[in-house]
Amino acid sequence: MNFPQLSGFSITFSRETNGKLERMKLFQHLRQYSISTRRKTLISSIGVGLLRNVGPERCFCTRSEDSELKGLLEYMDSLKNYEKLGVPKDAGTDSEDGFDLGRMRRLLELLGNPHSKFKAVHIAGTKGKGSTAAFLSNMLRAEGYSVGCYTSPHIQTIRERISVGRFAEPVSAKVLSSLFDRVKKILDRAIEVENGRTSHFEVLTALAFTLFAQENVDIAVIEAGLGGARDATNVICSSELATSIITTIGEEHLAALGGSLESIAMAKSGIIKHGRPVVLGGPFLPHIDQILRDKALLMSSPMVLAYDTGNKSKINGVSMLNGRPFQSCDIVIRVERDLQLFIELLDVKLYMLGTHQLQNAATATCAALCLRNLGWRISDGSIRTGLEQTSLLGRSQFLTSKEAQALGLSGATILLDGAHTKDSARALMDTIKMTFPEAGLTLVVAMASDKDHLGFAKECLSGGHVEGVILTEANIAGGKSRTTAASLLRDCWIQASQELETDILHDEMPEHQNSTMDQLLCISRSGSRPILSTEGSFQASLKIANQIIKGRTGDRLRIVVITGSLHIISLVLATLHG
Repeated sequence: MNFPQLSGFSITFSRETNGKLERMKLFQHLRQYSISTRRKTLISSIGVGLLRNVGPERCFCTRSEDSELKGLLEYMDSLKNYEKLGVPKDAGTDSEDGFDLGRMRRLLELLGNPHSKFKAVHIAGTKGKGSTAAFLSNMLRAEGYSVGCYTSPHIQTIRERISVGRFAEPVSAKVLSSLFDRVKKILDRAIEVENGRTSHFEVLTALAFTLFAQENVDIAVIEAGLGGARDATNVICSSELATSIITTIGEEHLAALGGSLESIAMAKSGIIKHGRPVVLGGPFLPHIDQILRDKALLMSSPMVLAYDTGNKSKINGVSMLNGRPFQSCDIVIRVERDLQLFIELLDVKLYMLGTHQLQNAATATCAALCLRNLGWRISDGSIRTGLEQTSLLGRSQFLTSKEAQALGLSGATILLDGAHTKDSARALMDTIKMTFPEAGLTLVVAMASDKDHLGFAKECLSGGHVEGVILTEANIAGGKSRTTAASLLRDCWIQASQELETDILHDEMPEHQNSTMDQLLCISRSGSRPILSTEGSFQASLKIANQIIKGRTGDRLRIVVITGSLHIISLVLATLHG
């Protein structure tokens, strides 16, 4: 089949050729064209069916590709960025201390209310928002819809937060820069009217909504940034909302969201809109479940429970395909209350690993069935394809041997995962135990200052065969104000080991203050004790990790796990692809 001619350029694609290579060449060429031109070309030429034969790809973006965004990035850096600075107390609550949604509405009004020009799925939750958004967006794309997807944070480039069209690639620098140039005067006016209080997230959200309207998307999948009720994304009205999704409720951003699990649930339930269905991912603690149900009842919103007793999801086993692990899963959804939903998907190949990702997949499946109930055309095959085509940077991501070598860890198995709460640490360790039950683990950890460092450490130390821990530092959202010093992390890990009665070796022990790493390794081997080390430099921490895994004996598989924050994942990928 031939692609339409574009400026003297064409590609011939056949089933006998390397489909992945041809598609990559096509994407590289089409990036210079507008999104609408790319979409028309790909829709007319490839069709969804052909793409189902190609495994999931993670989209790597180099920062050099962002050279066209210099003006936008400098503009955004001049705005207040709460990801970098930290969120004020109670800013995410529906109270007088909460973020001013009126400011966001005034900004959008100046831009022509772009959010009123497309249907949206709105997602809130403590964990699982990004994965659920990716699963659902890919299901809709597989059916042939033009999808706008807005998520946060990004790992390599701000463009990752916005995708538009039939494929999951980040918006091009050219398109985003052109949009910014077109609306900059409006943004200037809005910021002046608001006396400079307009935030980085508000402007980026407004740009995403404007792009979705400009590109005439069929539907947008929108991830809330913080909480729900007072999040800048929560300007979507009942008339524009297709369905809302609340994935999980956990103790993160406690101060910003009212200080309790109950206040967090109330904040996130703010995305439930009158008369529009809500999908609850869960499972939730009974009193949290009741808060969400009460809000749905108050808003006359039909509820779909992904954790309903009629739904059966299970992992059958873990296998390898093309050097990458996947879990074979069965997902059976049978909902008979409020809405009538049913699907049976057997032997689904999920490259997003772990029981938590299976729950995210089930939640996204419920959302797709909910949309189908509302009249959207979504086949069982498209739901399966969307699930099997999804993978994300920094979520259960195994590096290639070539990438390991580039990091100075030749021969090592390296896993990147942005887990940063005690719940996600538990999920990470459970996933590793399921996939590689006998593996010895060396952890490289950097975390933001507002996380539960002690809870995270306890879950990691109790969750697997930990042979070494190297605590390091990474900038958070490009700044140091939320970075946790490696020495402070060390104190938490020592406390965690004491509370767990886990015997670890570290160079702060009086008897080992003058010991070299080689000497600590000899002592560690004799008693199978894990080593704890601190390194302010990320590159130095990798050298220590290499010493630890090379210093171990036996034929046990050894994995270097880089975790604690998506920002340390960003550091790794920038080193590899920057």
